[in-house]
Amino acid sequence: MTTSVEKPDTAADAVQPRMPLRPAGAEPAAASATRQPEVTGAIVSSADRRRPLVRRCSASLNTVVLVVLLILGLGPLLWLAKAAVTPTQDTLRLPMSLWPHGLAWSNLSTAWTTMDLGRSLVNTVCIAAGAWFCQIVVATTGGYALSVLRPRYARIVTGAVLSTLLVPSVVLLVPLYLTILNPPGVGHSLINSFWAVWLPAGANAFNVLLVKRFFDNLPREIFEAAEVDGAGPYRLFASIVLPMSRPILGVVSVFAIIAAWKDYLWPMLVLPDPAKQPLSVRLPVLAGSVELGTLLAALMISTIAPVLLFLVVQRLFLRGAGLGGALKG
Repeated sequence: MTTSVEKPDTAADAVQPRMPLRPAGAEPAAASATRQPEVTGAIVSSADRRRPLVRRCSASLNTVVLVVLLILGLGPLLWLAKAAVTPTQDTLRLPMSLWPHGLAWSNLSTAWTTMDLGRSLVNTVCIAAGAWFCQIVVATTGGYALSVLRPRYARIVTGAVLSTLLVPSVVLLVPLYLTILNPPGVGHSLINSFWAVWLPAGANAFNVLLVKRFFDNLPREIFEAAEVDGAGPYRLFASIVLPMSRPILGVVSVFAIIAAWKDYLWPMLVLPDPAKQPLSVRLPVLAGSVELGTLLAALMISTIAPVLLFLVVQRLFLRGAGLGGALKG
């Protein structure tokens, strides 16, 4: 058996040194030396996270931050709930102690009867419901027109609506009050009427832009398919857009109700009649004529409704705040 040796074809091939073979997947030393470390957006790299000490420190830090946020968020509410059923003297002398001389459940009944919270609470609910309805109507129709219908002047209108956010609300206070005092086309003043609170609340540019931004993320293919099937603008709005907009409607609802619930200056100006004033106006007026424990009990009663509202719609609020669920009809 003879072994044949391959001869070089040219002289250049004969004098050219042969490179050693490199295993598959191996890289040159120069390339590996010049390779930059992987850059991530996290403070701690994935390799450091696998270390037991770093993992324990990270978990401890996260726990401390969550506890601090929990105390800062729920601390005032818990203290108010505690002070609402605490005698006034105990609240003044030992504000952080837990009922050193027992509970005072009578603060709640005294606040309800003495401060006439029932009528003020009904007024607050009526004002919040009307403001919510006006804001929902204006925000959904305005966002639908600017995002889905898209007329030729949509960009101009969007810019005009956006520019109103740059105007301080205090600047518009006097013109708005004069408009409510003598509204055009009505013939009589809207002072001491809930319409004086409802109508200005509907003109909320932030809600219009928020709903428009949500509608921009909805799939256009569904709108085009509905138009091909013969759906008009009103049918498209009622049957397609609104059912897909439950997350953003929950967000706007929370914003609208809480803003109307805590508003003080405008209801005080347009509702001078005490029989029509909400809790946000009546409580500061009566604060100087009742004991501290009774006042704190009244404040606790007035905060129950917004907290319950947020707990009920928190899932819609969190989904809508991140513009999620737009594709989940």
